[in-house]
Amino acid sequence: MEAVNPLSFFRIHDNAGFEKSALSVFRFQYEKNKVYQSYCQYLNIKKEDVQHLEDIPFLPISFFKTHEVKTTLFTPELTFRSSGTTGIQQSLHLIKDAALYQLSLINGFRHFYGSPSDYVFLALLPNYLEQKQSSLIYMMEALMKKSGSKDNGYYLYNHEELYHKLQELQSRHQKTILWGVTFALLDFAEHYQLDFPELIVFETGGMKGRRKEMVKEELYDTLKKAFGVPDIHSEYGMCELLSQAYSKGSNLFSTPPWMRLRLRSEKDPLDGSDTVSTGVINVIDLANLYSCSFIATEDLGRRHPQGIEILGRLDHAQIRGCNLLVL
Repeated sequence: MEAVNPLSFFRIHDNAGFEKSALSVFRFQYEKNKVYQSYCQYLNIKKEDVQHLEDIPFLPISFFKTHEVKTTLFTPELTFRSSGTTGIQQSLHLIKDAALYQLSLINGFRHFYGSPSDYVFLALLPNYLEQKQSSLIYMMEALMKKSGSKDNGYYLYNHEELYHKLQELQSRHQKTILWGVTFALLDFAEHYQLDFPELIVFETGGMKGRRKEMVKEELYDTLKKAFGVPDIHSEYGMCELLSQAYSKGSNLFSTPPWMRLRLRSEKDPLDGSDTVSTGVINVIDLANLYSCSFIATEDLGRRHPQGIEILGRLDHAQIRGCNLLVL
């Protein structure tokens, strides 16, 4: 079995290099990940059968709720749990190498936004701060550390303090990113109005039963007016991954070079062709080397020339049709 160097992922610059790396990672994980290997064998897929990118099987994301998805044997340096309501089983992601995760998230941010040291990071993430083992909070900590600004900070429900901080940063012409959970951004928008077009506002999703659900267009229009910004940005990541896709507006997501979002048919969960215009999202995250790099999500997407639009989650009936929970 050929060796896999995780640092090589961050030097990928074309589709041929991506496919070559993906096939190497597949062979490595087939050999060293018992859960993934068993899943492939259930599908009657042998390692030697996979010669092209479209041949690679994707592990249903629900396995992270029921199994330890690990490639090689190791004691994890980090453990992430998915956010969820009480009584709902959470996904568990065991991280072998914290340094690899930091390398992936920092390089991914730089790919789209430049150096974190140029920014002040403000985080309005009350529900994430209130839970333990959040990958998003770890990401915020890493970006704030790279930023090094004394103005970085977390906000729970102290909206007035956040409002004054944003005014201060604007007056200093400081590049600023506000990362916020949806319901908290809307709570802020109800009481405060800004005209800060240089501000980058990241909406992370999540009403958590706190507010009536809104379609993305209505949500983004409300937030754009409240903050005085031309677009609302977003990040598509999850506790089961090591990398993130980014949207700079219109809910259209692009990936860093070592990550891909592919669409599979809702009617065929094993479809690997990536030819449908609307379908369920499969993620290839090569940095997720010691977990699983090939994950079948439960999210719907639509293809556009500028990126993948995230349409929302599958309902339970659709999930039962798409997941093969066999182990």
